Amino acid sequence: MFKNIVVGTDGSATAGRAVATATELAALCGARLHLVTAYKPRTLAALGAPEEFRYLGSTDEADALLNEAAAGAKMAGVETRTHAGTKDAVDSIVDVARDVDCDLIVVGNKGMKGARRVLGSIPNAISHQAPCSVLIVDTV
Repeated sequence: MFKNIVVGTDGSATAGRAVATATELAALCGARLHLVTAYKPRTLAALGAPEEFRYLGSTDEADALLNEAAAGAKMAGVETRTHAGTKDAVDSIVDVARDVDCDLIVVGNKGMKGARRVLGSIPNAISHQAPCSVLIVDTV
């Protein structure tokens, strides 16, 4: 049914619920699970560093978050890939979904209620830009 499932995480408890659901689906379908997080690279611009040295190349925090999220999926026997994007969360998730020919994006419903529902949210934006089906998990 699904071959490639993409799920975003920011390390929060609600994202953890979305990752758990995506893991369960991937295990049931024999799909590969792609875990995505977005981060902002640190710069040395304020320190007056030359242009070619302004960006710190470390993705340690993003990698640690992704590895922690992937650990449960790997224990469930799910093949995983991790992706740390430097764009905002929506663009990072949608870009990975396109790159891996994703069948399903799984997101939590955080931000889908109250004022954020009217003003927009990550799940809402993803549902409008996704190149595939989107499952919005009740995580709150």
